[in-house]
Amino acid sequence: MSTILESQPAEASLVSAYFHRVRRAEVKLREGQRSPPRQEMRRSAHAARMLALAHHVEAAIGQGRLKSAADMAYQLGFTRARMTHLLDLLLLAPDIQEEVLFLEAVDGQEPLSERGLRAIAHAGAWEVQRERWREVSASF
Repeated sequence: MSTILESQPAEASLVSAYFHRVRRAEVKLREGQRSPPRQEMRRSAHAARMLALAHHVEAAIGQGRLKSAADMAYQLGFTRARMTHLLDLLLLAPDIQEEVLFLEAVDGQEPLSERGLRAIAHAGAWEVQRERWREVSASF
């Protein structure tokens, strides 16, 4: 009786197939028909989510769940520098933070970059921050 597991070289085979590509046709409306209203896609702005994360990290450190921001950076896979960037957002005046937390990105367009927000946070005194915030927020 011969065994099935004889050492035979594996043969390469070529497989050929026919692929049919289907293109999506444009939807053409008949005369007199209106297109359905397009709904805006809204979500929290990136800067708002990062500010919320900074508050979460600060609370976890304050409650003793974490020893330091470096521990959280390690858990999130961030660098220590990135964690410092996030925690810098906590330097913003409280009223600016409140406004930032309610910012929304509409159809993927962010109203403000996180880097721009950090620049406001590094402006110094809260009055100077508020002045810069008014200048920036006028654009959105």
